[in-house]
Amino acid sequence: MIKALRGMKDIEDPRFLKIFDTARNIAENYGFNYIETPILEETSLFKRSVGESSDIVNKEMYQFIDKGGNDVCLRPEGTAGVVRSFIEHKYDKAQTPKRFWYFGPMFRYERPQKGRLREFHQFGIESFGEPSIYEDINIIAMAADIFDALEIDYTLKINSLGCSECMPKYRNKLIDFLNNHKENLCEDCQRRITQNPIRTLDCKNENCQIILKDAPKITDNLCENCQKDFETLKKGLENLNISYEVDKNLVRGLDYYTKTTFEFVSTEIGAQSAIAGGGRYDRLVEFLGGKSTPGVGFAIGIERIIDLVKTEEKRKGIYIGVMLEDALEFAQKEAKILRKNEKVYFEPKIKSLKAHLKAADKGGYKKAMIVGDEEFKNKTFFEKDL
Repeated sequence: MIKALRGMKDIEDPRFLKIFDTARNIAENYGFNYIETPILEETSLFKRSVGESSDIVNKEMYQFIDKGGNDVCLRPEGTAGVVRSFIEHKYDKAQTPKRFWYFGPMFRYERPQKGRLREFHQFGIESFGEPSIYEDINIIAMAADIFDALEIDYTLKINSLGCSECMPKYRNKLIDFLNNHKENLCEDCQRRITQNPIRTLDCKNENCQIILKDAPKITDNLCENCQKDFETLKKGLENLNISYEVDKNLVRGLDYYTKTTFEFVSTEIGAQSAIAGGGRYDRLVEFLGGKSTPGVGFAIGIERIIDLVKTEEKRKGIYIGVMLEDALEFAQKEAKILRKNEKVYFEPKIKSLKAHLKAADKGGYKKAMIVGDEEFKNKTFFEKDL
């Protein structure tokens, strides 16, 4: 028997669509438009954006050479593809804000566990062309609105990674600290000292976490402008009654973030506590060959939150069935008419009244409409509320 590949699952859960509909409606209420990018992209896109030092590029990408000799991979995250599309369609040249939402599968070859699959789904938001810190607040507020609408409890964590003025000075301080503790750091962190030292702060190794508690913090080394923006961010969230915690070690797992970074975490899903994350990436468009354009966004992990979404037990729709073959055309036509206003299931098999009512009840329909001999003569239905 052929089974689904490890870490990949079939989806039949109605909560999946509930998350999609909720997130989509809120994003469109915020003025964002739909975009869908290819699942397969050039590998270089993710190496240049996500970063050579990231675990995604080093360990997790589904990468291969296709029949045309192209080095390609299944997308491991959504932002890079949207940025590639933004540049390819020359939106960067227009220098007018563009705002997108997307929903789809991502792929990472990692050890499957609860809330973490090799094929997983994300709902994402990307905003281009607006440098104001108030856009960061807007983006975070949207994510909060989605979780509130889904009745998911969360804690919001925020940080700032600084800019091209304050980050290099901080980076040097951090490198000095890391070199002084290099022998006690894990292999990944030792490698990151030269590749991207900021990523060490994201290390999950318990020994590294203990050492890094004493590392210098970027939030304590921000330039005047970044400090001002960070204070405005906090005040803006307070103004919208969005609670937050400052996490000075929050850097996210991708190399392209600058200034604002944030995560929504849940205590209800075990070790994989992050249910959404994002931040500002003002250098990414330029880094991928476009005209310098500010950007900010986030992504929600659908498999991370699906068990936190409440199911609706409310019955919906109408079940239509027949007890004699001559009534099939009549019943099917009536089903088509009723279907203009609500969900209607037409059962083509001839069954007894008892069998039809049992099937309608099992299917979760709110009403059964059955055609027997008398009903067919009078062109009516036997109706039963369920």
